[in-house]
Amino acid sequence: MTSSHTDCHFCLQPLRGRKYALREENAYCVPCYDSLYANPCEECKQPIECSSKDLAYKGRHWHEGCFRCAKCSRSLVEKPFAAKDEVLLCTECYSDEYSSKCFHCQKTIMPGSRKMEFKGSSWHESCFVCQYCRQPLGTKPLITKDNENYCVPCFEKQFAHHCYACKKVITSGGVTYDDQPWHKECFVCTVCKTQLSRQRFISKDEYPYCVDCFSKFYAKKCAACKTPITALGGAKYISFEERQWHGECFNCARCSASLVGQEFLTRQDDILCHKCGSA
Repeated sequence: MTSSHTDCHFCLQPLRGRKYALREENAYCVPCYDSLYANPCEECKQPIECSSKDLAYKGRHWHEGCFRCAKCSRSLVEKPFAAKDEVLLCTECYSDEYSSKCFHCQKTIMPGSRKMEFKGSSWHESCFVCQYCRQPLGTKPLITKDNENYCVPCFEKQFAHHCYACKKVITSGGVTYDDQPWHKECFVCTVCKTQLSRQRFISKDEYPYCVDCFSKFYAKKCAACKTPITALGGAKYISFEERQWHGECFNCARCSASLVGQEFLTRQDDILCHKCGSA
C-alpha cells in the first residue's frame, strides 16, 4: 500500500509514496513490519516478508518456495499432503513410508481416503464388502469364516444350520440329534415338551421322548416286576412268547436262579429252571 498522509507507527518515518503494511489499524513501513511481525520460515528460517506469500499449517509458516515434501522435495502448494512427526510429505511419499496396506487387495490405503479396520487389519472402504453379495459392510454386523467376511444374512444363508424343528437359524448353542441340528429350546420331548438337551431320552420313529413319557406310552412291561423295560444304558431284556423280562428279572419262579443264557421250562405262566421244572 502507499500513503501520503501517515508515518510509520514504529520508526515514525514518513510513509508518503512508500509501501506500508497495516496491523491493528496501525501503519508500518515494510522494513519495520518485517522485523516486528514477519513469521520465520520453518524450512529456511528466514523471515517471510510481507511481500512474500506466507503459507501456514498448524501454527507453522513457510515461504511458498519452501513448502515442499521433506523426502522428494516436490512442491506441496495447493496439493494434498500429510504430516508425520511434524514433517510434511506428499501423499505418494507418505504412502510409501507409513500408509497401511489393504488386507484384501494389498494396495496402499492413501492418506485422506476412508480406511476400515477389523481384527487388526485395514481395508479400503470399497474392498471391505461381503464375500457373497459384495455389498459394503461398513459398520454392519459381520461374521468371518476362512478369513473372508460376510454380512449376517449371507452367512446364515450359506453356512448357518437351521433347526430341524422350527427351521430357523441356529446362531449358538445348538444340539445335534440323529445327524440333525436343533435349538436347545426346540429339542424337547415329543409328548410333554420337556427340554432334553441335558437329560437322557429315547428315540422312536425319529422323535425324541423323555424316559417317563416313553415308558408310559411305548415301553413294554416286564412280566415279572411289571415296570417298563426301557433298555436305557444298553440294559438287556429277554423276550419269550410275546412276554418280556428285564435281564435281572428273568429268574426261576421257585428258586429265583437266573435263567439268562440257561435252559428253562414253562408251566402255565411260570418259567422254571431245568432242576425245578423236572422235580
